[in-house]
Amino acid sequence: MIETVFRCEDLPRADRFDFWRERMAQLMAPMEMTSDHTRDFRGEVRILEFGAASVWPTRFREMDFRRTPKLIRQSDPELYHFSFIQEGNLQVSQSRQEAAHSAEGLYVVDTSRPFDCLAFGGPPAGVGLEIPKALIPVPHDRIDRLLARPIPAREGVGALLTGFLTRLAADRSLRPSDGPRLGTVLIDLAAALLAQAVEADDALPPETHRHTLALRVQNFILRNLSDPELSPATVAAAHHISVGYLHRLFRARDTTVSAWIRQQRLDRVRRDLTDPGLLTVRIHELAARWGFAHPAVFSRAFRAAYGMPPSDYRHLALVSRAPGATPRRPVRRDTRPSAPPTAPVTS
Repeated sequence: MIETVFRCEDLPRADRFDFWRERMAQLMAPMEMTSDHTRDFRGEVRILEFGAASVWPTRFREMDFRRTPKLIRQSDPELYHFSFIQEGNLQVSQSRQEAAHSAEGLYVVDTSRPFDCLAFGGPPAGVGLEIPKALIPVPHDRIDRLLARPIPAREGVGALLTGFLTRLAADRSLRPSDGPRLGTVLIDLAAALLAQAVEADDALPPETHRHTLALRVQNFILRNLSDPELSPATVAAAHHISVGYLHRLFRARDTTVSAWIRQQRLDRVRRDLTDPGLLTVRIHELAARWGFAHPAVFSRAFRAAYGMPPSDYRHLALVSRAPGATPRRPVRRDTRPSAPPTAPVTS
């Protein structure tokens, strides 16, 4: 992942708004911009490049920006720009369609068509996503009727896309090599969302369907890890697919459904074992919270995954956090080699 950051606060107040206009024109597309806050403009953008897709965590003062026919003739990057609003309000119009958007709102505009966007009622903040139009395998004339209109962001593929965007914007541990792979996921999710919105699922390639379905399945599993009845059969039934097809989805990712569920549960119990605030909670209760109905089954799975019993893991992790403490390794109950616990995995 390649990251570019610019913020107006680093400049003298008199230069901030002009700087913002110039940078946005270079990085997105030329636009006319006006604001009542030009004397003390504040704005910050991080641009995260994931292959052909780019993610834009953004915050700025209230303003109006327009993409005119003249500016389109001057320069057109031919992009679809998605905006997921986390704070503030925006009034957006494009292709004779106009809509107001507030927190948790999601919409898309086309840089090849004129649009007008007014940010009002407080500084807006959110996450944008830009994807070349040529990479979206949905008929563009069908997407036209979605431009500027609200797209569901709290359910279905919309929830997957906005959740993924939010996590990417917050994750500071990604490496450049992660970019292309994550970009493919972003493009697939965006294409699936548009196709769903225009009822054009048949226009999507089979591989995009599979990627999107796999992400839906994984999201469903993560939301239901605490259910001890979670199984390949219940997951398949929830998505109206056969258990065999579900297994094929995970086989493409070099794992099995049951193994992936078990590992996600173990990761979360391992995280809880390192939390001092949960020290008084018994280990079998922590395991039960994440769907392990049988303590003995959990203990065997934990030992197999991490090379030591969960009680030893908790002791090492918590003692090592004590100021000035030198952790002592507990007495081993078996002869297999072990390693000190690594940092807890978070979802």
